[in-house]
Amino acid sequence: MEQLLQLLVAGLALGARYALVTLGFVVIFRATGVINFAQGSLVLLGAYLTYQFAGPWQWPFLLAAITSVIACGACGPVIERLLLRRMVGRPAFAVIMVTLGLLIVIEQAVPTMWGQDPKNMGDPWGIDTVQAGAVTVAVRDLWTLGLTALAIAGVFGFFRYSRYGLAMRATALDQEAAQAQGISVRRVVALSWTIAGAAAALAGITVASGEAGVSPSISQIALAAFPAAILGGLDSPYGAIAGGLVIGVSQTLTAGYQPDHAAWLGDNFHVIMPYVVMIAILLVRPYGLFGTREVERA
Repeated sequence: MEQLLQLLVAGLALGARYALVTLGFVVIFRATGVINFAQGSLVLLGAYLTYQFAGPWQWPFLLAAITSVIACGACGPVIERLLLRRMVGRPAFAVIMVTLGLLIVIEQAVPTMWGQDPKNMGDPWGIDTVQAGAVTVAVRDLWTLGLTALAIAGVFGFFRYSRYGLAMRATALDQEAAQAQGISVRRVVALSWTIAGAAAALAGITVASGEAGVSPSISQIALAAFPAAILGGLDSPYGAIAGGLVIGVSQTLTAGYQPDHAAWLGDNFHVIMPYVVMIAILLVRPYGLFGTREVERA
């Protein structure tokens, strides 16, 4: 039981990181209908910017993290304005290839600027742990859960109560109807990229905190977050959270129990577990846990 609780806490923290990345996937897909494969590169950029501010420049960590989130949030609409706006009206496949190309460019540019060696972000909680009964919990996992909860509450509050949040919800339902009501779809799309960039930066900070450190491999978190987005439903913010938590817990439980109880599956089976869970869910619910079912009329 102690091991199970330990793995569940770690799984929820990992799922929270996935949820932040997945939220970026969902927000952009709802606004544009395009899957943004560059989301992983924004996670990478956010982590390295925080390292630059808190490490070589010796800013207080909180200021470095906030500045990094703001900077990546600002990068989002710049990318949309310079690259993706020129692709309006083009096939979705071409737009997706642009985001994939952007991923490759940033993934290659970041190690060129900062090097391949892991960096210490200098976060305040490091490798500290706390004892909750018989369960040892990493402080960085508690911070991850807390920061993710605050970020998600802020995003959902923005969607629910703000004017621009209402415009984003209306645009997600029907772009043409939203335009007819005077809503600027271009502003909505730019705002969606801002939210995606900020969420990605926060995910990068939580991934690179503690003993993990900052390294070019951080962007690979998007490989596991993408199945979480599909599992939850690409057009559902609620699905983004649920999908991230399901994938995080299942992956951690697999890493904890599979070597002892199913060693025949081989080493590192937990790496492919997100895709196994995704396939299993989609066989039952093709549109994801919270995705909108498309209705086809004859």
